[in-house]
Amino acid sequence: MIKKQNKEYSKEEIYEILHPWVREWFDKNFDDFTPAQKRAIPEIHKKNNVLISSPTGSGKTLTAFLSIISELTTLADKGELEDKVYCIYISPLKALDNDIEKNLDEPLREIERISKKELGIRKAIRTGDTTQYQRQKMLKKPPHILITTPETLAILLVAPKFREKLSHVRYVIIDEIHSLANNKRGTHLSLSLERLNALVGGFVRIGLSATVAPLKEIGRFLVGCEYGVERNCKLIDINYLKELDLEVMSPVSDIVIADNEDTRVGMYVIVDDLIQEHETTLIFTNTRSGTESFVYNLKKMFPDHYNNNNIMAHHSSLSKEIRLKTEEKLKDGKLKAVVSSTSLELGIDIGYIDLVILINSPKSVSRALQRIGRSGHRLHEKSKGRIIVTDRDDLVECSVLLKDAKEGRIDRINIPTNCLDVLAQHIYGMAIENPWDIDYAYDIIRKSYCYKDLSRDDYEDVLSYLAGEYTPLEERYVYPKIWIDYKENTFGKRGKLARVLYSTNIGTIPDRSGVLVKCDGEVVGRIEDYFLDRLKPGDTFVLGGTTLKFKYSKGTVAYASPAGGPPTIPRWFSQQLPLSYDLALDIQKFRANMETKLQYNKGKEDVLNYIHEYLYVDDFAANSIYEYFNEQFLYGEISSYKKLVIEYYKGFGGKRFVVFHSLFGRKVNDALSRATAYIAARDYNTNVTISISDNGFYLSADKGTIGGLESFEKLNTENFEKILIKSLDKTETLAHRFRDCAGRSLMTLRHYKGNNKSVGRQQVRGKILLKYVQEMDNNFPILNEARREVTEDYMDMENALEVIKAVENKDMEIKTINTVIPSPFAFNLVSQGYLDVLNQNDKVEFTKRMHKAILKEIKEKLKNEYD
Repeated sequence: MIKKQNKEYSKEEIYEILHPWVREWFDKNFDDFTPAQKRAIPEIHKKNNVLISSPTGSGKTLTAFLSIISELTTLADKGELEDKVYCIYISPLKALDNDIEKNLDEPLREIERISKKELGIRKAIRTGDTTQYQRQKMLKKPPHILITTPETLAILLVAPKFREKLSHVRYVIIDEIHSLANNKRGTHLSLSLERLNALVGGFVRIGLSATVAPLKEIGRFLVGCEYGVERNCKLIDINYLKELDLEVMSPVSDIVIADNEDTRVGMYVIVDDLIQEHETTLIFTNTRSGTESFVYNLKKMFPDHYNNNNIMAHHSSLSKEIRLKTEEKLKDGKLKAVVSSTSLELGIDIGYIDLVILINSPKSVSRALQRIGRSGHRLHEKSKGRIIVTDRDDLVECSVLLKDAKEGRIDRINIPTNCLDVLAQHIYGMAIENPWDIDYAYDIIRKSYCYKDLSRDDYEDVLSYLAGEYTPLEERYVYPKIWIDYKENTFGKRGKLARVLYSTNIGTIPDRSGVLVKCDGEVVGRIEDYFLDRLKPGDTFVLGGTTLKFKYSKGTVAYASPAGGPPTIPRWFSQQLPLSYDLALDIQKFRANMETKLQYNKGKEDVLNYIHEYLYVDDFAANSIYEYFNEQFLYGEISSYKKLVIEYYKGFGGKRFVVFHSLFGRKVNDALSRATAYIAARDYNTNVTISISDNGFYLSADKGTIGGLESFEKLNTENFEKILIKSLDKTETLAHRFRDCAGRSLMTLRHYKGNNKSVGRQQVRGKILLKYVQEMDNNFPILNEARREVTEDYMDMENALEVIKAVENKDMEIKTINTVIPSPFAFNLVSQGYLDVLNQNDKVEFTKRMHKAILKEIKEKLKNEYD
């Protein structure tokens, strides 16, 4: 049973359960226990599963470890501490692992000093970076606290000698569990925990999480179930205790009519002012390219304030050495500012931050709180965050996001279920451990929350694939990996190399093609191969906050030299974050409320008062929001959760656009647009172009009829999934995802007999296999998984179906409008194609002219209505 634990134990009650030496250490270092510790430590001592959700800096890590350290101290004191692993700490980041090891050093050393004898409590990190010597050392003297990653845990489960050391584990701590639960790494970990549970017979599960919702769902993910009944878990939620100092800031007084250049310059001025007013500022952009350009522009615009010594970039494409250097300088208080994409969101120790700035929307309330929670990293101190908006859609989005954050409405997390590629990998791992009864293995797998509803058919299809029962696959060098004895109802591993193949190909994170960039012999970072295709000798670009001149490339390495001046290639490829569906619905509700106010002819002052009552915004922001909505209202219709607006617009050169004002987030719009475009292309025999954003999508064609509304109306809850899957079957999207799924399910091996297969070769092989299995068996389990991953994880088919259902049930009406100039709400989406090919000055002029034309249309419309 999952239930909240609200009881707070007193300091004296907690002291009673701690070993005297641990108590003395705590007393010397802390005045009192934090709220998280007062609720959780006694529960862990009682061997209850707990999930602790609390802000950064609230003592979560010590909460998890204090009871365990006390127990190990007690065993050491009695001389009963054995050479085995008692506790496993798992985190998604190796950097977090290193932090934890350092943070355990001090208490263990101090407690030993207090005891005046050698306790010998050992802790060690085991990851892919651990040397062979260190691994051998661990076998002889295993750590009592093992610090590792999800992937390494799965490898240790099939390592016979180390597996024995895990057979008495009493505690498993999973840090940053929210960042694992919503992807296949978490799915993979959930099965590893059930395999460990089968080996051990049960252990205490401790989850540590930032702000997340629904918390019960994460609790179920943490503990799993026993034969369909969820295991017990105590939820400790103290997020509300940390106060928030949040503001949405606009660089200009009216964002609707301001020049792009004025907005851009104003943004950097605001950011510089904020940085100078604070000790250390952490700035989040949503893309790696945004991070690079932000560091570059701050140094260029304010040379007296910033240089290579006091501002740095941090993102996943930079070399490990540069990232570590940035983190160390940040911890030591040597940096005035750090600009990051998403790489500093998780809780690695980066020292004291007194301000977090978000450049544009973080796209979800939970991500905003996670980022802003990096500031005020001291108990009872406010987290201080500022969100800088640069366009009108962002202004509305961030204003609603701020309201939700302040009022505690967190977007729901999505946990992938029944992932057949991950299942295939684990069944192979189980077969390597020892032969299994088919029914018993099925029961173990279904104890994972992610597989509690796994059908017997899907399970048996994966077994059949691994056993080589899809015999034509051998023609494509996909060989059996397990044997099945149907008479005895058992399965086991095939081949002497099984353990090596498994251990060297394990995991869920697919290889990505990338190109190393070297400058004067040193690795600076990595760029995507898409970007390399655009570079020619002499082009300049920004990486690591430094301008580089491209010279030439050889294999997967690009060679560059230092350069000055502005980059000739200013942006490089990086996927943007999608808007969460829950936040999108809240924006739609605000839209509906605004339309009602405007329909009832409320004066500007009344509407502004409503905006101030509903949102936490200043006068500038409220005025910009009013003008934006009023223009859309006067020009046409305002879409909302009650009304879907479809706009027919004829562009330059006769190009036709059908714009769907569907503010449901990019993942929902991706699914809706592909299915609609598939029907339009089929029924009207025309090439249809799609463009999507969080706020909507459009279909376009150079000539002829697209039939946007007619095509959309042919979608219903019965046919939508089938049509969406058909629309994907010959796309690069499916090919890309199938390649990833083939790798996870070990259809393709990244590493074989000491040789690494390049990403390019993996891509080619993945496409060949995809074509082959589509012809061989269109219901092949790994193909089905690739389709599931595209439609459920990459897109959001479930909520797209909710939209279609709302239209079917008449809960959402459809309104159409015809325009000669895109309406204000459609402008950003339609103009993007034009803006991409314009330089900055032309963009400014284009935007100005379009806005003037819209105002002119509104004026003409009002005049005609009056006449």
